[in-house]
Amino acid sequence: MNITDIRIRLIDSSEKMKAVASVTFDDIFVVHDIKVIEGKSGLFVAMPSKKVGDDTFKDVAHPLASDFRNLLKDEILAAYENALNE
Repeated sequence: MNITDIRIRLIDSSEKMKAVASVTFDDIFVVHDIKVIEGKSGLFVAMPSKKVGDDTFKDVAHPLASDFRNLLKDEILAAYENALNE
């Protein structure tokens, strides 16, 4: 599976969430609402999730392999940096 497109929507605010990404795989499957968040130790990527109870969230889509998770994170953060510089 290859990442064939990443679209970044920058969030103009002073909040922790900095952007939302949509990632397309093999030009046939897209995952929306992947969040770019500013944490205490820098930027990180949060998978799309839904609320399931009192203040509990569950990912609705996520990588199973850590190497793919790292690749996805790196690609999204690179696209975010590019969007900031446009």
